[in-house]
Amino acid sequence: MEVVDVQLLVVDDCPNAEGAAAVLRRALDEVGLAGVRFATRVVADQAEAEAVGFVGSPTVLIDGRDPFAGPGQTVGLACRLYRDDGGVSGVPPLAALRRALERAAGRR
Repeated sequence: MEVVDVQLLVVDDCPNAEGAAAVLRRALDEVGLAGVRFATRVVADQAEAEAVGFVGSPTVLIDGRDPFAGPGQTVGLACRLYRDDGGVSGVPPLAALRRALERAAGRR
């Protein structure tokens, strides 16, 4: 698999930043991208949120795209919730994150 560009976007003092970073690291490792480093970026204001399409903290960007973004989501400085078969969580679901990383690596 090829290297992808990965970022973790958060707001200052996000209670889910550490958990999201752990899930992201695990997903990268599990799909064979253990050598990929990701940057954690603090989104500081509404203008920056709009510039990057930030729909809440934490947000994972893979090659500049949010694999969990849905139509009509509001851009802004807020907490973000993720839904999957297990319910609702403040961190991205591991299985869906692995699939998104695999797709991105496969496009290269």
